[in-house]
Amino acid sequence: MNRLASATSPYLLQHADNPVDWWQWGADALAEAKRRNVPILLSVGYAACHWCHVMAHESFEDAETAAVMNARFVNIKVDREERPDIDAVYMAATQAMTGQGGWPMTCFLTPDGEPFHCGTYYPPSPRPGMPSFRQLLAAVAEAWRERPDELLDGAKQIVAHIAGQTGPLQESVVDEAVLAGAVGKLQQEADPVNGGFGRAPKFPPSMVLEFLLRHHERTGSDVALSLVDKTAEAMARGGMYDQLAGGFARYSVDAEWIVPHFEKMLYDNALLLRFYAHLWRRTGSATALRVASGAGEFLFEYLRTAEGGFASSLDADTDGVEGSTYVWTPAQLREVVGDDSAASLFGVTEEGTFEEGASTLRLFGDLPEPLRVKLLEARAKRPQPGRDDKVIASWNGLAITALAEAGVALDRPQWIRWAVDAAELLLRVHVVDGRLRRSSRDGVAGESAGVLEDYACVADGFLALHQATGSAKWLTEATRLLDLALTHFASPDVPGAYFDTADDAETLVQRPADSGDNASPAGASALAGALLTASALAGHESAARYREAAEQAVRRVGVLAARVPRFAGHWLSVAEALQAGPVQVAVVGADPALLLAAARGVHGGGIVLAGEPDAPGVPLLADRPLVDGAAAAYVCRGYVCDRPVTTPDALAAQL
Repeated sequence: MNRLASATSPYLLQHADNPVDWWQWGADALAEAKRRNVPILLSVGYAACHWCHVMAHESFEDAETAAVMNARFVNIKVDREERPDIDAVYMAATQAMTGQGGWPMTCFLTPDGEPFHCGTYYPPSPRPGMPSFRQLLAAVAEAWRERPDELLDGAKQIVAHIAGQTGPLQESVVDEAVLAGAVGKLQQEADPVNGGFGRAPKFPPSMVLEFLLRHHERTGSDVALSLVDKTAEAMARGGMYDQLAGGFARYSVDAEWIVPHFEKMLYDNALLLRFYAHLWRRTGSATALRVASGAGEFLFEYLRTAEGGFASSLDADTDGVEGSTYVWTPAQLREVVGDDSAASLFGVTEEGTFEEGASTLRLFGDLPEPLRVKLLEARAKRPQPGRDDKVIASWNGLAITALAEAGVALDRPQWIRWAVDAAELLLRVHVVDGRLRRSSRDGVAGESAGVLEDYACVADGFLALHQATGSAKWLTEATRLLDLALTHFASPDVPGAYFDTADDAETLVQRPADSGDNASPAGASALAGALLTASALAGHESAARYREAAEQAVRRVGVLAARVPRFAGHWLSVAEALQAGPVQVAVVGADPALLLAAARGVHGGGIVLAGEPDAPGVPLLADRPLVDGAAAAYVCRGYVCDRPVTTPDALAAQL
């Protein structure tokens, strides 16, 4: 029976024709395991995952392997992007059992969903230290048949262990000393030669860079800015950035940013677009402008869907070969360009930097636009990677924020229109019965309920649109989502702590609550940021409530921010905005030059809003009149305001 054929997830649809009798996660699947008294085999992955494709081809498409799976297990396939709650619970179990995690994730569960054996990729033939997948299947089935009570007891112990490791952190203030200490710790962990932090593999530290930039803006720290500049330049010129089409790959497999893991994720590119736009705004860096421009256009050209949203990712593979769309040999470049100039510019050698004599493109000079276009046109004739075109609410929220903020700062009004289109799609499709759904595809909402990061990131995107457009609608919709988040996700017992799933969501063996920022902001840190922004935009009564909630949430992660700042980048960015006020700039009257000066002069986390005095539903513009009939800007920090100014130079001086 093909139970995946009706899925909204492209990842599940990739497995719809497997000989494996897959189930989607749900009560029916768990009930079937109880009826048959067999374990559950849970397989978790995502569409752009290279090793997920490999294991699918080796094992799930193999009829003999599938026959064993079908006879001995109830097999459940989960898209981690649609169900981050399930992914979080069983990833915690996998890490507890093995000390590491990743995808594909392979977990064996009791019929009640409790994990008793977890791992990641398993090969079709045994390797040193690793059984084959079929050996594992046989061993687990035998253990379930011979020692079921032992497995059941072990599973309960694993669940109890995870619960003991994931409670809320103790309150701890995030003050000036913690922020400065985080910069110092990041300096110790930085790679002084190649930029970035730690060793290979290197992931783009977008939120950490945003924090360091905000810290520099507020304090003038040269150390913070040097860390930013080194990493931003290295990533922009390395193989992880697509020098021809814009957009960043998921991570670099080496410390030098040469060879990426080629999948491109919406959340990475949204966060990096925002950061590079902010870096250009602060420093005027030509590299930052080039990359921000490229990242913005990449979102439109490669990830925008027909409905106006943004797709989740592009595959790492093309026709089963990783990176083949993107890599070049010197001969291939000569064929397009006619000489070796491009090979020299991009560091493409006969030996190659990737596989089989091919190289990724790195940039060792200035890239002429005609050359970029010519090579991109040639590359477009190659087979192209697949696209996971489901729309994830939170990731679209990140894209809306980035496009709205960068659109104003870089004076790209079209980007703001793209952000509005995506926001309208979320309202039209993802809001069902007043609540947020996690995903959609082809304009049809999926069944998965929104998690905390969805409410928080979408609200933050709407707040960015409120600032970029002056429309009261986006403030109203944002505060509605924030109020829902405060009602349904807050811990009833611990002030400032939040769960990742709502109080009326499906009950899993554990209710996830991950405070750490990882590839994207933690749900709680995204919520804290949105609450702080809302506190500077909403009316007085709501503003005080939102700010108190933001401050409480930040205090709950003080220990995390102080000890492991690399995994608290967004939290630290919110804390910087709290220290700075955040700065509010209200521009009344029609003066584009004044608005642009505000957008380019405000610190990260600051608020810029333009419109007519006393515009309905826009509290920041209330009681702020024109000055002698001319447009004016009002600057406030916290509860202290400067006198209004009427010229861009005067505004720049205040900021």
